[in-house]
Amino acid sequence: MTAPVRGVAVAPTTSEPVLPGFEHMRRFWDPTHGCMTVKVLPGEYYVSTQEEMISTVLGSCVSACVRDAERRIGGMNHFMLPEPMSGERNDWSSAVGRAARYGSDAMEQLINAVLKAGGRREALSVKIFGGGRVLAQMTDVGQRNIAFVKRYLETEHLPIVAEDVGDIYPRQLQFFPNSGRVRVRQLRSQRDAELAANEQRYLKRLANDPIKGEVELF
Repeated sequence: MTAPVRGVAVAPTTSEPVLPGFEHMRRFWDPTHGCMTVKVLPGEYYVSTQEEMISTVLGSCVSACVRDAERRIGGMNHFMLPEPMSGERNDWSSAVGRAARYGSDAMEQLINAVLKAGGRREALSVKIFGGGRVLAQMTDVGQRNIAFVKRYLETEHLPIVAEDVGDIYPRQLQFFPNSGRVRVRQLRSQRDAELAANEQRYLKRLANDPIKGEVELF
């Protein structure tokens, strides 16, 4: 455990290693929350069995937080499109490029990684977030993502225990897999809305945005 110094948690001199397969993920000490933090970008997922935080920023993308509460194992993904659509050509699709991983892959990989880490399928529950209509002039990709993930989870018989999806705002998401807590902050300023026009650029510029005004909803 990290010992507080004058009321402030300090970074541990050592940290527990990540699960096999996640060595490439960037982890850093978050003094605000007093834990290690991992940022998940589009097309990525991460699973943990320890006390750390997984964070991301969502526009029209969706993240699923999958967790085995009994064994305190959980993970989060971040996908930008549910599945390829024949003939679809617009600026949003071009911006995604080859970096995107479709929702069908993202869900399967995340669930399998949780099970590989020791989770039991019958004990899994899911929280879903994102899918905002942040680009009104384009196809409502967010609603497609929401419809996909709900359909996928229904087919797989995995219960959704909480959700914050839709609307028109980007979101900052923080998931604590050990406890199951989730914090969501809606990004409502004009600056945030402009950044959402390109999700890759948006994520880079908000990567180190201070946590403020966050509300613990779930």
